[in-house]
Amino acid sequence: MDHAENVFGHVPVMAERMTELLAPAITRYDEHGRGAVYVDGTLGAGGHTELVARTFPEVSIIGIDRDENALALAQERLASFGKRITFVHLRYDDIVEALRRADVAAYDAGLFDLGVSSMQLDQADRGFAYSVDAPLDMRMNADDPLTAADVLNTYSHGELARVLSEYGDERFAGKIASAVLREREVEPFTTSARLVELLYRSIPAATRRTGGHPAKRTFQALRIEVNGELTSLRAALPAALDSLAVGGRLAIMSYQSLEDRIVKREFTARTTSTTPPGLPVDLPGTAPEFTLLTRGAERAPDTEIELNPRSASVRVRAVERIARRNQ
Repeated sequence: MDHAENVFGHVPVMAERMTELLAPAITRYDEHGRGAVYVDGTLGAGGHTELVARTFPEVSIIGIDRDENALALAQERLASFGKRITFVHLRYDDIVEALRRADVAAYDAGLFDLGVSSMQLDQADRGFAYSVDAPLDMRMNADDPLTAADVLNTYSHGELARVLSEYGDERFAGKIASAVLREREVEPFTTSARLVELLYRSIPAATRRTGGHPAKRTFQALRIEVNGELTSLRAALPAALDSLAVGGRLAIMSYQSLEDRIVKREFTARTTSTTPPGLPVDLPGTAPEFTLLTRGAERAPDTEIELNPRSASVRVRAVERIARRNQ
């Protein structure tokens, strides 16, 4: 771990591999001799972008993040790169608006790292971690209206059970939802410790012994719901792919199966010909515009997982744009 990682509390996952994967697109020049445009759609503490900026001195960078705290930290970390980096406070599904603000029509290389950064997890008052008692907030953007406490205190039994089951893969979603509704009649939920206690009581002891921390799945589900993470991803992928220049590359780092399935489905659709089966060549307008750069989903090597355990669940998929229709 280098000095910057110690200072900024964040070790970027598979940073060197991401840089290697995107390098052919990052090192391009346009017809006017200008260097490539790199978009970090989930800037976080800036670890991936710092490596890109240091490795490729000609690249221009657009850093996007919905978390103002993360954006401020990244601006401090990346200050030495000056005007090469444009910082934009938006969600990554607003990539088209981010490009407009940077006065760019298309970009050459992009990265979406969908994980919650260690910086966010380690800030106790944000409420992301179940290991410390904190307000049940979990908002990545403090201006968003919905908090985890709101979900617990206002959702119906069916709505809450759906969130826990769908987003957390929680087997005991119905039982937990029933317990939450009973408890909130006594007193509304405000802090994480009370929720963790409820989860310990609601999940059978045998499952607690073998299934990891009993709060992990519920906290993940609440975070996804509060931040609309899957909705953002579904909107971001087509916007990002449509804005990618021919020869450009986009890599997505997912940390849960729901995210990875969405990415896989979109990438498969974009890299598959729509010509009816059996024809010898693609019909006009049916050839794919993208090609896959990864076989399946790439995983972090064991050596990295030992040094950075948060890399254990990452799945990486990447595509390159090979054509643009109607041109």
